[in-house]
Amino acid sequence: MKKILFITTGGTIASSPGEEGLAPAQTGEDLLRAVPQLDRLCHISICPLLNIDSSNMQPENWVTIAETAFTALDDYDGVVIAHGTDTMAYTASALSFMLQNIKKPVILTGSQIPMGEAGSDAPRNIYDAFCVACDNIPGVYIVFGGKVIRGCRASKIHTTDFQAFASINCPDVATVDSGHIAYQQRPTGATTGSPSLNTSLCPHVALLKLIPGTRPELLDAVKKLGYRGLVIEGFGFGGVPFQGRNLIPKVQELLAAGLAVAITTQCLWGGSDLTVYEVGQKALKTGVIPTSDMATEALVTKLMWALGQSDDLAEVTRIMHTNYAGEIKVTG
Repeated sequence: MKKILFITTGGTIASSPGEEGLAPAQTGEDLLRAVPQLDRLCHISICPLLNIDSSNMQPENWVTIAETAFTALDDYDGVVIAHGTDTMAYTASALSFMLQNIKKPVILTGSQIPMGEAGSDAPRNIYDAFCVACDNIPGVYIVFGGKVIRGCRASKIHTTDFQAFASINCPDVATVDSGHIAYQQRPTGATTGSPSLNTSLCPHVALLKLIPGTRPELLDAVKKLGYRGLVIEGFGFGGVPFQGRNLIPKVQELLAAGLAVAITTQCLWGGSDLTVYEVGQKALKTGVIPTSDMATEALVTKLMWALGQSDDLAEVTRIMHTNYAGEIKVTG
């Protein structure tokens, strides 16, 4: 039987009612006890790493999770991480960049309803996650609601539906139901390179969603607060206004001060393309980083990771344009 490490971090799946609402309280043993069929699937060891609501998850926690998962892959056939849904896509994306060339599966899962409550999706998601973890696919994935999604393509799209996550601008890897996994295309992983752990992160990245009337002075605060990177969610293909409250001069000031500025779209699907409209081309000419079809969660965490690798904006741009884990469309 396969050996799987079960890392628990809290989240809805492990929550119980308290005086101020749901909060993590259940242990890894509690979660596994509710899915007895796992005893016939694999040998499981439990690592109670964190016990937090995932809204409290921090970049430093990603490093701890990555280090624990990477070390475990020497002795285990795979890793399953129980995680809150609210920031699961951010954690999955961060792990996708920090765990390089891994040859085994690292699976994140959780639930919309706590384990033990009537109608909970937790037992199914846990069982499905362990089934995928036993199936020898390399890389980081979210298994949730019967879907297997590449970690760096996932986004939470619903607060209550059991289909909580979508794969952005990329097909689902597979569907999974009662242990049956149907791959659209089975992942093979990197053909070269040894597994490596690279947890150098710069957490000083901000995300700004533009609205009509965004004041240019807002970008001054980004620089004043010491941020090193900014992701701007522009309009449509990534448009940034240059009339009225013109944001372009402030973007230029940030770039001149050495900040990395990346521009994406507010739309979930279709990706960004700054070459299509004047409002995109004027931004592109300042030297911002175009981001193609990356999901926002992947973009934010990748920029943190890129800034952890280098202070040089040219190198950061090169990293952002390089596909490491399937997070960006490769053309040509």
